[in-house]
Amino acid sequence: MTTTTAITMPTEGFPSGMAQGNDLALLGLLQLVSPALPIGAFAFSQGLESAFELGWVRDEASLGEWLEGVLDDGLTRCELPALARLQAAWASGDGLAVAEWDAWLAANRETAELAAEDARLGASLVRLLGSLALLPEDLAEGVPAMPDRAGYVTAFAWAAHRRGIPVRQALLGFAWTWLENQLAVACKALPLGHTAAQRLVERLRPTVVVAVDEALALGDHELGPALPGLALASALHETQYSRLFRS
Repeated sequence: MTTTTAITMPTEGFPSGMAQGNDLALLGLLQLVSPALPIGAFAFSQGLESAFELGWVRDEASLGEWLEGVLDDGLTRCELPALARLQAAWASGDGLAVAEWDAWLAANRETAELAAEDARLGASLVRLLGSLALLPEDLAEGVPAMPDRAGYVTAFAWAAHRRGIPVRQALLGFAWTWLENQLAVACKALPLGHTAAQRLVERLRPTVVVAVDEALALGDHELGPALPGLALASALHETQYSRLFRS
């Protein structure tokens, strides 16, 4: 005789609808960081393809060092803290702060390639959100409008706010999708085997958590990326003779 036992989740102590809201926020985050999100992130390498060509990144070990450096001196001091500030600005309806942080991010793109990536991904995400009726303009009055030519981080922050994703989880998701995209670049162009890529995921998961912790603790005066090597690689990539990724 076979019996089936139903698993009942505890509900005591949870306000009505909270569990469902948390589930929807999690699914919204998974949607935002999915490789299937049709915004074209797969087309950019952020200078990594040139780092391969120059011999700066040659194998699994050197790729891990490169990614740790970009995470520590780049995302931790630029995109992640700006994302937290932008999400807070959207939540408080502060359109001026949204515009200021969007402009700050644009000013920190050190090459034409990096600026184009941010602008194109931002435009693609804004178009997608518009097609889903999820832009600020689709809501009630009092919500700031999306800035003209909003960058990717600004649009991501709005989508995270709109989906009810907690700020910390939004930052983790943003760093995760960056890491996955960089590893996909390496699998195509280094080449890097998929098992090696998963070893790097295991190595870098704690680093991502630390990066988010540090990003949330930084003051405004401490922000700003320090990635001269990445900027040089990105600039050289614009004229690289043979390449798989966009400039």
